[in-house]
Amino acid sequence: MKSFIKVMKALSDPSRVKILKMLQKKHMCVCELRAVLKLAQPTVSKHLKILEEAGLVESEKDKLWVNYLLAKQPESPYAATMLVQLKKWLNDEKSIEEIYRILPTIDRIEVCKL
Repeated sequence: MKSFIKVMKALSDPSRVKILKMLQKKHMCVCELRAVLKLAQPTVSKHLKILEEAGLVESEKDKLWVNYLLAKQPESPYAATMLVQLKKWLNDEKSIEEIYRILPTIDRIEVCKL
């Protein structure tokens, strides 16, 4: 039951759901997520930590970047099920449509100021 509650709590925040919807499209770093969500970097990092602990997201180091992506093989069956279902849900939600419109315009080099 702990695993179920952890996944549901992770999905209870709109910003975390938006992060998952963005990661369905491509892997992203904290700076890119912050630029789209217009949240402070520590806030985005906290959301990512909660999503990681729930088994919904994982990270990969790539030179200067830490890329976040949807968990490839979630240990929790609840996380796996919710990731599959979330691909079908909310795509016509106005806030998600807006994110999908903005996403291609985000330039990693520009938003991260490297």
